[in-house]
Amino acid sequence: MLDMTLDRAAEICGATLCGCGDGTMRLNEMVIDSRKVGPGDLFAAFKGEHTDGHDYIDAAFRRGAACCLAERIPEGEMRPILLVENVQKAMGKIAAAHRQALQIPVIGITGSVGKTSAKEMIAAVLERRYPILKTEGNLNNQLGVPMTVSRISPEHRAAVVEMGISGFGEMTELAQIVRPTIGVFTMIGQAHLEFLHDRAGVFRAKTEMLREMTEDGVVIVNGDDDMLSGLECRQRKICFGVGQNCDVRAEELQVDDKGRYSCRIVWGSRQIPVQIPAIGKHMIYAALEGAAVGIVLGLSDEEIRDGIASYRPVGSRSALTQTAYLTLIDDCYNANPDSVKSGIESLKELPGRHVCVLGDMLELGEQKHEMHRQIGAYAVEQGIDLLLCTGALGADIAEGAGKIGRWFPDKENLVAALPGLIREGDCVLVKASRGMHFESIAQALKEL
Repeated sequence: MLDMTLDRAAEICGATLCGCGDGTMRLNEMVIDSRKVGPGDLFAAFKGEHTDGHDYIDAAFRRGAACCLAERIPEGEMRPILLVENVQKAMGKIAAAHRQALQIPVIGITGSVGKTSAKEMIAAVLERRYPILKTEGNLNNQLGVPMTVSRISPEHRAAVVEMGISGFGEMTELAQIVRPTIGVFTMIGQAHLEFLHDRAGVFRAKTEMLREMTEDGVVIVNGDDDMLSGLECRQRKICFGVGQNCDVRAEELQVDDKGRYSCRIVWGSRQIPVQIPAIGKHMIYAALEGAAVGIVLGLSDEEIRDGIASYRPVGSRSALTQTAYLTLIDDCYNANPDSVKSGIESLKELPGRHVCVLGDMLELGEQKHEMHRQIGAYAVEQGIDLLLCTGALGADIAEGAGKIGRWFPDKENLVAALPGLIREGDCVLVKASRGMHFESIAQALKEL
């Protein structure tokens, strides 16, 4: 919680305190959804693409908000308003001031793929010893990060903050708020290329974090990633992966018939046997990230092992569902070429006939059509039996898949065709960018 007065918040962000406000009133956390406001919260009236938070100021006050952060005052509103030029920037300044007063480890996580899995795994490990705070849901951007940081309270002994970006300069803004003591980089892949151009651009944008970390910080990177393995930084650097060059390394990998891996995590003379309760080889990296952070913060082998075993997938991120008719990998939260290939590989580790339901991968820039065709070709290369696609770019996936590819003009036609295409015992992967809203397809598969 912020635990700062209205007067102090106004001073930090250069606001004018308007209305009948008591400047000594203390604030709890920042919220942008009026439905989630609690007593003492600071409601930030952010104007988005579809909704304007200023229209919900009255609702926020009725739910107990201590004050609202706004760019204009609704007519007749006399309750306390912090009036600013830019709500988003003011949120960042308030959260940064709150973070500056904290004396706990703060783990900042970024990368093209696997940020949420890393965040959940690291949190699961640290929770074996500490009360911690972690990013909830998808609150990992310029709005979500300030809200997350504002929730850090005196009882928390560590914080795990996911940091997502799509353009240059955004990581600098987030890192100035989070000030990570430990930075975790999952991998550098082909994401947001519409804005970051190529992998080199992704690397530059993600590693902006390093400039905002102190010299005594720790940087934990994927040593199997060609760009991250060669990263030079003034902080202590630890590599994780399966390669022999990695400091925290996974050995003796084994996979069961449900696609779940076990391995031995090695760090010098320490050897930690772990069971990973989630499907896919990519989860080995999440386990290594959790172990590496645990090692840096002094956790025991048992705490690291038990923390990894307690991991649970979140939402539509490689969530495995076994129905009476089929096995579903619901991974429709988001997609880029690297994560789709990883999803296909995870699907192939399950027994049975393999079916992919894929859609558009967004924000890939000028090479988007070729990248989608490459995904179709990769599905063929991996031995996928059937590929069902929809979306404008989904047509390119189907084209790249040749004989195994089927394209549908919309989700409704695809769903209608499922009963005639999906067989009992099939293993099905559903994956596309979040903007495609493939949740309805996953639900239809569950109901077959």
